[in-house]
Order: sequence, then structure tokens, then C-alpha cells
Amino acid sequence: MRTQRAFSVKPTILWRQLGFTLLEVMIAMVIIAILAGIAVPAYTDYVTRSRLTEAFSALSVANSSAEKYWSNQSPRTFANFNAASDFPPNTTNFTYALTGATASAYTITATGIGPVAGFVFTINQDGVRTTTGVKAGWSGAGSNCWVIKSSGDCVK
Repeated sequence: MRTQRAFSVKPTILWRQLGFTLLEVMIAMVIIAILAGIAVPAYTDYVTRSRLTEAFSALSVANSSAEKYWSNQSPRTFANFNAASDFPPNTTNFTYALTGATASAYTITATGIGPVAGFVFTINQDGVRTTTGVKAGWSGAGSNCWVIKSSGDCVK
């Protein structure tokens, strides 16, 4: 008969992972920080550009309205157009002003306030669009167009 040997089996401890290791948490934090470092400035720039379109729309409409206002005045003048109902009202992002209003010329200015402070856009009686001011970090001030991107790209 064969004798059986008793094998000694060492008890094995099975470790169940109950959480994340510090290294895993740190790697996840680094990945999130990198993504946030790219996404937050891009999102902020996108929100600023969307706010600028408010001024572009208001100035374009005001330009057309000024011509209508002029044709309804006797004698023909752009003076007091800022008191007309078609003149753009101030908003949370921009204030609007009429300057240099005469019988044949005017300039409407949109000046940024709050989150778009520093931006200044104008349009005149000939429809010439200019950017006279941009916020820090943007280029294109003094352009004969409305700056829409921080790189200085324009809307003509």
C-alpha cells in the first residue's frame, strides 16, 4: 500500500483591493490637470467670443436704423439718433454711444463692460467697422474690422 504524505499547504492570503493606490490617484489628478489646463482657457475664449457677437449684431442693426432715421428727419441729420427707439440699448456686456453725429456723419461705439471690458468696436455712416480696443492678451486693436479671436482674426 502506498503511503500518503501529508503536504503542508501554506495559507495564502488573498488581498482584495478595496480602493485606489496613491499612485493611481496622482496619475488621475495629473491627467485632469492637463485637460483642465487646455479646456478652461479654450472655453473662456469661446464664451468671450460669443459675447462679442452681441455688439456686432447691435452695431449692424443700428447702422441700418441710422440710415432710416436720417431719411425720416427734416432737415436730414443723424443728431439725436441715440434717443431713437432703434438705437441699441445698453446691456450687461456693452454700452452704446453715438458720437460725431452731423447731417452726413456719425460713429456708433460699443464699449465692453464686465467680462468683455477692454473691447471697443465702432461703425460709421459708411459701414466701416473698426476695433479700437481689445482686452489684454488679444491682438488686433486699431484694425479696420471687428476682432473676433484672440489671434486678431476679424469679421469684415
